Amino acid sequence: MDSVSQWVLGATVSVAVMGRRVPIWQAALVGGVSGTLPDLDVFLDHGDAIRNMTLHRTESHALLYLTLVSPLIAWLVAGLFRPRVKWPAWWPAIWLALITHPLLDLMTVYGTQLGLPLTDYPYAIGSIYIVDPLYTLPLLIGLGVALWRRGDAGLRGNRLGLMLSTLYLVWSVAIQSVAGAQIKQALVQQGIPTEKVLVTPTAFNTLVWRSVVMTPDRYGEVYWSLLSPRRPLQVVWRPRHPELFDALRGDWYAERVAWFSHGFYAMAEKDGQITIADLRMGEGDNFTFTFGLGTPQQPDPQPQRLPSERPDLRAIFRTLAERL
Repeated sequence: MDSVSQWVLGATVSVAVMGRRVPIWQAALVGGVSGTLPDLDVFLDHGDAIRNMTLHRTESHALLYLTLVSPLIAWLVAGLFRPRVKWPAWWPAIWLALITHPLLDLMTVYGTQLGLPLTDYPYAIGSIYIVDPLYTLPLLIGLGVALWRRGDAGLRGNRLGLMLSTLYLVWSVAIQSVAGAQIKQALVQQGIPTEKVLVTPTAFNTLVWRSVVMTPDRYGEVYWSLLSPRRPLQVVWRPRHPELFDALRGDWYAERVAWFSHGFYAMAEKDGQITIADLRMGEGDNFTFTFGLGTPQQPDPQPQRLPSERPDLRAIFRTLAERL
């Protein structure tokens, strides 16, 4: 999720746990910082764009490592503020602020390796877009109420915001299941195989869902709207050029993207080199993560991420309205 959501989630959780044992602003500050700490790994350069992508959300998002480091952070926080509240009282708040970060990231489609060191599998539910105001606003409002109101009323507002945002996550999983079932049923009726189908929400909402359908030689995109569930689905097909992957088979970078994307990738030739795109993030033939791999005869030793077009907000909302 975006940094604002992660900060305010950590702050809200910390306030809910600490209550009135410390000033509300203090609990919110500590929780917000703790909830942001796992994403500091974005400042680590692993040497190339593909390593930077696939090694993000690794050790810093692992539940075991965050649990082990949480007592140390609690001890440092207690020493910093020097109140009557000792570090064991801070520990549950900081631990929850830390681990809710990867758990929220898990809800997106990117991939979070929260099982390290036991497994490096990039888990992803993919039921919520990376930025969704309907998730973040209840947290912001509830936290604002807690900072503004005195007494139990402020804490109740904070808990209510946390409850509503969590229920929204539950809703996203439920409606993802509905969308997936509807899409697969429509695909079966059209004689399209459904063994490998991805269903994720479009930008800023959980009403319009994008599905990627994979076959050995092509991928299809289809959109389903909760407001028009009976509308016939139209699949737009594009080639994925498996022969280009075969030419690079054994290349670490190509294999790494194929693994990280759970097989939702496509190859192409552009400007004299082979490219690979993660089909989960983006649409059409414009994807957030597309990399240049060089050629089979001369693979690129340090692949770069190719630029992608970013539509303006007006275009996004115009397209969203049409799909609704």
